[in-house]
Amino acid sequence: MARMTPGHAERLLAYVPAEYAFRCCDGVAINSISELCQCLEAMGDETFSYHSSEEKRDFGSWVRDVIGDTKLARDLDSSSSRVQASKRAEARFSFLMSRLG
Repeated sequence: MARMTPGHAERLLAYVPAEYAFRCCDGVAINSISELCQCLEAMGDETFSYHSSEEKRDFGSWVRDVIGDTKLARDLDSSSSRVQASKRAEARFSFLMSRLG
């Protein structure tokens, strides 16, 4: 596996343009991994369940397709609860921040 470069970490942590924001069913817009961490921490379990059912997996799809972070996408897809997803997103955010150098 390739080492995470500061440039790659910076790209994954960047804010996406408004038209690519993740739109939660409760109206919240998420534009970055940092905002995803904050939202997962604060959102209700119903909102999380709506977006993370076996059929949907919206969070992982957005992180994979828009942010470009396949590792975090897999972690979110396999999370069984909002708390678990929040912890995994926070761990990934911390890892990426540590690679900025």
